[in-house]
Amino acid sequence: MGIVKVIEVIATSEKSFDDATRNAVKEAAKSINNIKSVYIKEMKAQVNGDAITSYAVNAKISFEKNS
Repeated sequence: MGIVKVIEVIATSEKSFDDATRNAVKEAAKSINNIKSVYIKEMKAQVNGDAITSYAVNAKISFEKNS
């Protein structure tokens, strides 16, 4: 059995917090295997006038590291 490691990443989206979370996992998966979970630590949105222009998440991604 391997150990579980956690990295923290920040990801953004112009669509939604859900999409920002998907972007975090998608980008992390480019260099990390065996992702097991994602925990959203913070959410933040940029606003211009009365409209949200971008969404951001600070995500903790856990993955199993074999050996």
